[in-house]
Amino acid sequence: MTRPYPDEPVGGFPTPPRTVTDDEGRRVELRRLTEPAELLGMYLGFDRTDRAQGIPPTGESAIRDWLDRVTGGQTVNVVAHHDETAVGHATLVGGPEWELAIFVLQGYQGAGIGTELLRTTLGLGADQGIERVWLSVERWNQPAIALYDKLGFEPVEDAVEIEMTLRLEPTE
Repeated sequence: MTRPYPDEPVGGFPTPPRTVTDDEGRRVELRRLTEPAELLGMYLGFDRTDRAQGIPPTGESAIRDWLDRVTGGQTVNVVAHHDETAVGHATLVGGPEWELAIFVLQGYQGAGIGTELLRTTLGLGADQGIERVWLSVERWNQPAIALYDKLGFEPVEDAVEIEMTLRLEPTE
């Protein structure tokens, strides 16, 4: 399926590895995923009520199967670590149109980690030649929609879920 994408690319996103300080004063490392198993504990601890669109799945077996899909093959993954514990994960899956998904543990939400995780993942994607990124977000999730809009995503479909797209500026 080909979606409409903005004419103007967005660039200037940072690439991993990098360290940021969140709004709570915690030092958070953003780095490329090296071992999908490092995410298992994070997703096992994910609050069932904070899941969107059925993901992440529940149960260890389902989480492992899902991680195989979002970390293998044609994917780009960045993990946020606090004190060597995974607290956030963003993934780009697909090609030539790449779907973006992001997850941040509840105790780390609202502190700017998601913003930096998205910026870093988009920077890594651009560095790897990705040009077209899309996502789907539930219409009631106004904080996420505002963040995606701030990063340059534009809505293309407005139904039960809002689809948004972004054209990345290639890195030199």
